[in-house]
Amino acid sequence: MGNPLGFESSVSTGVVSALGRSLRSQTGRLIENIIQHTAPLSPGNSGGPLLDSRGAVVGINTAIIARAQGIGFAIPARTAQWVLSQILAHGRVRRGYLGIGGRDRPVERRLVRALDLPAERAVEVMSAEPHGPAWRAGVRTGDFILTLNGQPVQYVDDLHRGLSESPFGEPVRLGLLRRTRRMVLEVVPEEMETTR
Repeated sequence: MGNPLGFESSVSTGVVSALGRSLRSQTGRLIENIIQHTAPLSPGNSGGPLLDSRGAVVGINTAIIARAQGIGFAIPARTAQWVLSQILAHGRVRRGYLGIGGRDRPVERRLVRALDLPAERAVEVMSAEPHGPAWRAGVRTGDFILTLNGQPVQYVDDLHRGLSESPFGEPVRLGLLRRTRRMVLEVVPEEMETTR
């Protein structure tokens, strides 16, 4: 349902063609668990509900791929409820911030085998803000982040996902590789400022 091109209360139909898709926002943040569907979306449909056959809201229409016909995306209703609760409680969505810049990298195979690492990829710390949360906890440039709260970290998006799933302001455990030594540090994420 929506208001495409000013035609209010318009309804179109389609099928859910995939669940669990991932998209990048305009700021580069990964948005996960997106619903892909074929209901036509025109300007004015964004923000309208995606309904099932019984009329229950299952998502909020969000995006299309402009060069492809009939591919629309909706944020799941559960995600929208969480965002709404954050806005009502805090006036914004609160996100954890570690104060590091990183990139996905393969780890040398000899180290993976010798140290029994959880994966062959990790996130290399390219920069750590002086006096930021990670720096204060002992994370340094050149470290490889292997795990977050015991879960493997192979990509920067794994860090974002893990931080969003952790209770805000509570310590998280980072499993690190520093040269040839494994270590675990506790970091207390700070609230990300909206200017970051």
